[in-house]
Amino acid sequence: MQNNNLLDRTFKFGVNCIIFLRTLPHDFEYNVIKLQLTKSSTSIGANYEESQAGSSKADFKNKVRISLREARESNYWLRVIKALERSENE
Repeated sequence: MQNNNLLDRTFKFGVNCIIFLRTLPHDFEYNVIKLQLTKSSTSIGANYEESQAGSSKADFKNKVRISLREARESNYWLRVIKALERSENE
């Protein structure tokens, strides 16, 4: 497989999210968020990886679209964490 920077970056993003999530409190609410962000952040890379072996252009595009949706969801959960941290510091 040729070098694909996006494959590397999506993989690292998922791993870095998991590492970051380990630093959050173990409250019930945070545990729900941690599960959701773990799933969405790792799904970005998994779906992009799968897109590389798409059976057609349509299949490739579909997997990339799924990756984009998962990235948007991950962004949402990261924004929730940021808002929670701000409210806890006030």
